[in-house]
Amino acid sequence: MTETNGAGPSSASGGVQKPGWERDLLERLAFASITEQRRARRWSIFFKLFFAVYLLYVLFLVAGGVGGGFAARHTAVVEIDGAIASDERASADNIIAGLRSAFESEATAGVIVRANSPGGSPVQAGYIYDEIKRLRAQHPDIPLYGVVTDICASGCYYVLAAADKIYADRASIVGSIGVLLDGFGFVDTLKKVGVERRLLTAGEHKGFLDPFSPLTAFERKHAQQLLNRVHQQFIQRVRDGLGQQLKETKETFSGLFWTGEEALKLGLVDELGSASYVAREVIGAEDIVDFSREEGLFDRFARQVGGEAARVLGTDLFGRTPRMR
Repeated sequence: MTETNGAGPSSASGGVQKPGWERDLLERLAFASITEQRRARRWSIFFKLFFAVYLLYVLFLVAGGVGGGFAARHTAVVEIDGAIASDERASADNIIAGLRSAFESEATAGVIVRANSPGGSPVQAGYIYDEIKRLRAQHPDIPLYGVVTDICASGCYYVLAAADKIYADRASIVGSIGVLLDGFGFVDTLKKVGVERRLLTAGEHKGFLDPFSPLTAFERKHAQQLLNRVHQQFIQRVRDGLGQQLKETKETFSGLFWTGEEALKLGLVDELGSASYVAREVIGAEDIVDFSREEGLFDRFARQVGGEAARVLGTDLFGRTPRMR
């Protein structure tokens, strides 16, 4: 009969367990757990590094493509999507950045400006127009075509007037060659609610178009002359861009707009067709590469903050500027 000393159960071989065997067992289990955790951590670090290297490789390929590293001959596309304004995605800075990258790519066979915009700032539109003309002169072998999707009105058409040719769909909306300056007047409203407007200025016309003051005949005349001058600039750009194909009527520059099919008859567009049609049949490079500048998270945040600051602080003319829209 095997005796026990009270320190633990008998071993399978009939011997007696040494004192502290539970502690040894716990230590071995603890060390095994730590070893397993270290092994799992090493694999986790390995996979994270592998993923990071892979992501950097993909970004490198994309950056190389945008910078002109595409080996295949392609058609470059730059989008004008939404209102053309300094604080919008379709700002002159963003559009011009995309155009420059497109023309600098050695594999670019032709450039398409694909437009879907109701218009916007005449200044921003003018910047883009001038840059298209400059890039075409600098790269005479790379044509640039405008393609209208849903709508290309006012300031958007101002931009496309610089293209070699303009294409549209039958149902596209094209035109609205005009300029506007809008606002509201609250003079009688203030009187009815018993509010007195206190406006102090240094300069006889510094309160020009103040919505809480009556609109004078002089202010109306001056504003109309300003709009007429900007309108004439717009008209001249259209005439320069379209040349003899433009079939002018009394309504051409009235601010009216037409379908793509009607615009073709008026000479406002050259042909009917989509971006893929132009790339394949006109440029001869069916592969399309998008060079539109994409805003990062910080850019969007800064733009939104800047726009809100401008609204809070206010501007001359109470934030109203001439618009091609």
